[in-house]
Amino acid sequence: MPVPGPGYSITMRITAPPSASTAGELTGAVGRAGGVIIAFDIVESTATSMTVDLSANALSSTHVDQITAAVNALDGVHVHKVSDRTFLMHLGGKIEVASKVALRNRDDLSRAYTPGVARVSMAIAANPDDARRLTIKRNTVAVVTDGTAVLGLGNIGPKAALPVMEGKAALFKRFAGVDAWPVCLDTTDTEEIIRTVEIIAPVYGGINLEDIAAPRCFEIETRLRERLDIPVFHDDQHGTAIVVIAALRNALRTVGKDIGDCRVVVCGVGAAGNAIIRLLCLQGPADIIAVDIDGIVHDGRDGMDPALAAVAGCTNKAKLTGSVHDAIVDADVFIGVSAPNLITGSDVARMRSGAVVFALANPDPEIDPVEAQAHASVVATGRSDFPNQINNVLAFPGVFRGLLDAAATQITDEMLLAAAEAIADVVSPDQLNPSFIVPSVFDEKVAPAVARAIVASVHGSPVAGGAKTTL
Repeated sequence: MPVPGPGYSITMRITAPPSASTAGELTGAVGRAGGVIIAFDIVESTATSMTVDLSANALSSTHVDQITAAVNALDGVHVHKVSDRTFLMHLGGKIEVASKVALRNRDDLSRAYTPGVARVSMAIAANPDDARRLTIKRNTVAVVTDGTAVLGLGNIGPKAALPVMEGKAALFKRFAGVDAWPVCLDTTDTEEIIRTVEIIAPVYGGINLEDIAAPRCFEIETRLRERLDIPVFHDDQHGTAIVVIAALRNALRTVGKDIGDCRVVVCGVGAAGNAIIRLLCLQGPADIIAVDIDGIVHDGRDGMDPALAAVAGCTNKAKLTGSVHDAIVDADVFIGVSAPNLITGSDVARMRSGAVVFALANPDPEIDPVEAQAHASVVATGRSDFPNQINNVLAFPGVFRGLLDAAATQITDEMLLAAAEAIADVVSPDQLNPSFIVPSVFDEKVAPAVARAIVASVHGSPVAGGAKTTL
């Protein structure tokens, strides 16, 4: 079951009697309401009252109200203000531009700007490739969205998407030293998005497409790859696929299975599911069964768009039909990138022994992880409050660090598979167990390992995955 976490973290400014029992009464009220105390600070104390800042984690906005009411109900206690610590973090935005050079005097200004900068501009005009060496292009990524498929929120538009894109940029900097910038476009027109990215591309060394709804995201990515001389990476697709492949490799190690013997069910065939299936196909599983909102995907099904038809053409060797409940019978692996509560423990019980379940819908997975753990040998989610979190931050910072360092112009399947291998290998054999199949997102070894793998792949070092294929 979900537990209170930092996503709903509050600080209450409280006045209360200066009694020896006050602290216990306040913390007891929060505890009885189901909150988790994380800080208790006395701001001011007098002979007649004291002012307290009490911080606690909650489950939801409704739960915050319940905690506040429980504290307010104490005799002589008054909650003056409740501050949402998540909103406080976002005040004024989460990122900024900072100069890398000192501008202390006229000499500095003359070199950084006019007249000295003119010489640098003319050098780039004579040799455009020098832009990578002499400008921010060598370390800068555009995080591009139209706000149509944000997290678990759906189509919320470019302004509402901006806090998420800021967060993405902050993660790029924190984990890989990459300077990323949000580009939130006020259009959902495919042609406008493609043209806009095309004309801003000279500034950037890479494009990270983010939270663009399927199936438009496939066409946008494909056409931008054709037109641009810098790598285009759709994190909802390829970032997720990289981490899933890494986690699956280690999960199968823990249960002693080879992927060539495994039947894999992928529930959800949007951006993430499509890319997962693509990389899985290169791993040579016994079979892949794709399932979407209309049931099992199979050749000949009516109304499939080109992306789904391509999935149908390379999956479901047994020509199964039916629902996810039919697909999961005798499966070795279930990977969910779809919607909450689609399967139950009884479904997992019908999988083969040593079952692996990745229930990755966020914030509510396809099955309660506790229920899945009763029948599966390995369970992973997209959540931070359960073991084995499948989180894209394990992939995209290191991927772009490597792409930028190698001055790459494209991304191949081999690069993605190399990144997955690098993530999996960060977990050493003596660390590997059913509750630890992927490293922590804060493991400082991850991004450098992924970057090295990408650079090696760009330079043509051998990588698993078969013949080279440009994504």
